[in-house]
Amino acid sequence: MLRTLLALPLLAAVTLILGGAGLVAGVVDRSGWLAHRIARLWGRAALAIVGVHTLVSGLEHVPGGPAVYAANHASVLDIPLLFACLPVDFRLVHKSSLSLLPLIGWYLFLAGHVSIDRGNPFRARRSLASAVRRIRGGTSVAVFPEGTRSPDARVRLFKRGSFLLALEAGVPVVPVSLDGVKRVIPQGILTLRPGMVRVRVHPALSTARRAASEAGTLAAAARRAVSSGVEL
Repeated sequence: MLRTLLALPLLAAVTLILGGAGLVAGVVDRSGWLAHRIARLWGRAALAIVGVHTLVSGLEHVPGGPAVYAANHASVLDIPLLFACLPVDFRLVHKSSLSLLPLIGWYLFLAGHVSIDRGNPFRARRSLASAVRRIRGGTSVAVFPEGTRSPDARVRLFKRGSFLLALEAGVPVVPVSLDGVKRVIPQGILTLRPGMVRVRVHPALSTARRAASEAGTLAAAARRAVSSGVEL
């Protein structure tokens, strides 16, 4: 607890500094590549500050081209974990409420991340269409198909939307397991403690010759893969 309280001001300072750098990068480099490099540095710094170490496996499964990376979602650490550990240039598909946050929302917009308004089907569909164009242009995306954070280590049902995105873009889905997150942050940021998180990248699931009606089947297959890498 004491370590966490001491680490939080440093974490906030690093986030502020690198967030500001990310905003500048998003303005000068509209591709988002430079902003992503800064976010990758932020993810690694954030994990180091709070004493969370990572063991990454399965990187041989990372495709050579764009893909949809689907991970389980249990804590605020999940985003820095993906930035720190996935060796690809990706954009997050995130809930629209994050866009309203100072600095974070500005960064997400300028860096080209995809905001989804789940309460407005028309806007959500338009955002997904934009994400499809981005993926076809060569950029991967990362999604949390559960839609919200799981209160425990169990992987909840995966929603179909992320997999419709992969099917429409014609790219593979790469399941990613974040294992051990609840052991290092069981009930929110103030309960965070040093420890190890395992990040496992699973073999890609092909979308070739699959119809949009198979999104549910694809979601279930991705969930099984992710669940297989998460210990309860």
